[in-house]
Amino acid sequence: MIHFAIVGCGHIAQKHAESIQFIQDAHLHAVCDTNRITLDDFIVKTGAIGYTNYSEMLDDPKINVVNICTPSGLHERLAVQAANAGKHIIVEKPIALTLAAVDRIEEACLRNGVKCAVVHPNRFRPAIVELKKMIDQGRFGTISHVNATVRWNRNQAYYDQADWRGTKAMDGGVLMNQAIHNLDLLLWLMGPVKRVHAITSTRLRAIEAEDVAAAILEFENGAVGVIEAASTIYPKNYEESISIFGETGTAVIGGPTASWIKHWVFEHSLPSENEQLIQIIEADPYGIPGHQRIIRDMVRAIRDDREPLVTLRDGRNALKLVLDIYAAAERSAMEREEVSQ
Repeated sequence: MIHFAIVGCGHIAQKHAESIQFIQDAHLHAVCDTNRITLDDFIVKTGAIGYTNYSEMLDDPKINVVNICTPSGLHERLAVQAANAGKHIIVEKPIALTLAAVDRIEEACLRNGVKCAVVHPNRFRPAIVELKKMIDQGRFGTISHVNATVRWNRNQAYYDQADWRGTKAMDGGVLMNQAIHNLDLLLWLMGPVKRVHAITSTRLRAIEAEDVAAAILEFENGAVGVIEAASTIYPKNYEESISIFGETGTAVIGGPTASWIKHWVFEHSLPSENEQLIQIIEADPYGIPGHQRIIRDMVRAIRDDREPLVTLRDGRNALKLVLDIYAAAERSAMEREEVSQ
């Protein structure tokens, strides 16, 4: 039995707790939160041992894995502390808010011989799995361009739930919080990015970070990427999509979340085959929840002594792309200011 602990008993921790309960050979042993009311509620729901002191929880020798579900600005300290206690780590996205922070986590994991997985669960959606297969099989031929779109709503009430939301030091904006999953998918599907042009803005929400962003990417393989991300869509989430366009194939995965095949055409594929795949996805667009897949994989990675499927370096790459977009947006803003003077 692999024993898990969760630190941070907020909304996302519920997904972790529920996922652990579905996995054979996994057990939620302990939970930790500094808010006693939140912690007590979570203890009642899960039956786990409760701690308000993180260091005391890490002293529990029964714990094998710590799932970090706190605000992003706390990820580095908690991950390094867990690694130093000899615990494997599953950390919610983004893995941290700076590359230096990620590097400190990695150093601690290597020094202590522990594994670290990052929660990018969209890779496991059935439609995305099929998309990855087509790329790996070369069915698109030369890819001309790709598109990632996140048109969602996070209203002011969402940000007002806690004073850390929307801050650069603890949280970030639409790129760091919502679109980072799509950026991870682009890197997983297309490989490294060579050049970035971008504009970000805070248009509607009273927050420090951005609520809308647009970027153009040049991948190392020559393909062009277009990103649109917004948390300003009225009145609710509208669309999330990943689109890939090549010389011998076109695929669009979309819907309110990128879980449904909207367009799927490839050279030498029969329309009946395409339609059958679309129907299979329609019948079960979500498949096994991504959090379950990541937690189950950690159990197997520990048993097989291998890297998790979504690694610390994967988390670092997605974070780096967000930071590169921020840097490109700053350069663009400075250029516009110089022109206006």
